[in-house]
Amino acid sequence: MNSESFSVETRAVHAGRADLTALGVHVPPIDLSSTYPLPDVEAGGAAYDHLSGGYDREEGQTAVYQRLWSPGVARFEEALAELEGGEAGVAFASGMAALSAVLLACVGAGTPHVVAVRPLYGGSDHILATGLLGTRVTWTTADGIASAVEPDTGLVVVETPANPTLDLLDLREVVAAAGSVPVLVDNTFATPVLQRPLEHGATLVLHSVTKFLAGHGDVLAGAVVTDAGWARRIRPVRAITGAILHPLSAYLAHRGLQTLAVRVRAQQDSAQVVARWLSEHDAVEQVFYPGLEGADPRGLVGTQMAGPGAVLSFDLGSYERAAAVATGCRLITHAVSLGGVDTLVQHPAALTHRVVADEAKPGQGILRLSVGLESPQDLIADLGQALRA
Repeated sequence: MNSESFSVETRAVHAGRADLTALGVHVPPIDLSSTYPLPDVEAGGAAYDHLSGGYDREEGQTAVYQRLWSPGVARFEEALAELEGGEAGVAFASGMAALSAVLLACVGAGTPHVVAVRPLYGGSDHILATGLLGTRVTWTTADGIASAVEPDTGLVVVETPANPTLDLLDLREVVAAAGSVPVLVDNTFATPVLQRPLEHGATLVLHSVTKFLAGHGDVLAGAVVTDAGWARRIRPVRAITGAILHPLSAYLAHRGLQTLAVRVRAQQDSAQVVARWLSEHDAVEQVFYPGLEGADPRGLVGTQMAGPGAVLSFDLGSYERAAAVATGCRLITHAVSLGGVDTLVQHPAALTHRVVADEAKPGQGILRLSVGLESPQDLIADLGQALRA
């Protein structure tokens, strides 16, 4: 049967598992081999050239070395690419390693200029702002993308929903403004359950797999889903920098995909309840969440996105109040990261966005809340006691 006819729930369960019946197993095996036998010197050298050149492993070909290719990583890549509707996935040891590989590929191609729209995740913002990898950046708004493009622009970088204030961008408008320049979309907050940027014209989709995709707070990983040409460009960067995902992390991330759809939708349902409650609380000045009335004037939720997601932010008006509430929660964990089964709260300006330039840093009164699978009423009770205190 054609998997494209299946729902995202079905594909999340079965993607990347096509070879298991032939192997005689029900779940993907974990291959921890760091090196692989070579049939002979010439075949080994040919395989090395093939894999280090960015091509996927061919059937019967030796994998040579784990830094070049690993079967469990390849299964996860195939599964994520199927969910995003891309030709290929390339998995990395972290989301920042994934973004770094794309930027290095642009530099290597002689197109080091990047056009970027804030807000972005703090690490992404920082690596662009510092020019650490040889890129230079022009910061702009969505309506300034076209005028910011230069002859050596290799990439337009956006994040929607954006971290941490959940700003939404119309991806078709972004792609149109970028013209022939590839658009990279950080889809970490939405996941392919709620948004598939490639369907709206993007060239590359970036994920911090650590978050919703793996979903349990026990994996550090990143991935890019794109076309075959871009995959061949970034695989050699991954190989030479040693940034490939570890096989055990790949296994855990692949397992996380099986429950992705049900987790995201259940967490989204709770986030909507919590967001409405916060929006009516006297101590809260503003709630940033696309699911609230008036928060999505372009109508992107329901068209570009299938739902508003499970992350929200709220402004308490001052650093002191925000810090007190973050540390005053008893059920909700005060920690960075997001997308796990338990609810996390953190202060972006002091932590994930600490290195962002002052003019682009989130407000000092803003807290970000990643809603987990707990009862929303229990979360509200915990937030209530922290706000009272």
